[in-house]
Amino acid sequence: MNAPLPGDPRSGALRATTVIGVVKDGRIALASDGQVTVGETIMKHGAQKVRRAAEGRAVFGFAGGVADALALSERLEAKLETHPGNVRRAAVELARDWRTDRALRRLEAMLLVGDPTGVLVVSGNGEVIEPDDGIAAIGSGGAYALAAARALADRGDMEAEGVARRALEIAAEICIYTNDRIHVVTLP
Repeated sequence: MNAPLPGDPRSGALRATTVIGVVKDGRIALASDGQVTVGETIMKHGAQKVRRAAEGRAVFGFAGGVADALALSERLEAKLETHPGNVRRAAVELARDWRTDRALRRLEAMLLVGDPTGVLVVSGNGEVIEPDDGIAAIGSGGAYALAAARALADRGDMEAEGVARRALEIAAEICIYTNDRIHVVTLP
């Protein structure tokens, strides 16, 4: 079999969206772009990839395969119901199931999950990572958004939402898999 070409889902490179989470001053903001890309084609411009969960006590965002991410978000909601008020425990339980369940292991997506106390990166490898600075990003433009958010986070005139939005705007200027149709959810 020939090696997959760049952009082919079999290449192993995540060619998806960009989601950033910023915790600042007791608030969390998750922002995502709206682009859905299939191969080299933009299929949709305004998808919503960040949402509130647990009756407004948590937020999450996803990058990767849409169907896979939606299946994981349903599982996350169930874990948040099982562990009300404990986002970390719900994320750890989801990661454990994701890593050990034969069907879930095949899902190709990443999640950002958080509340005003912190943001977590959750992956199918069983990883649950809490960044030291309260800023995390996933997806194709994640590194660009993360760098921009870290540069902006110390500004006293910007709240979590402003930092997340501006960081995503910067990522959209650089990453071809990220657009500037930004959706933001915040807590509290």
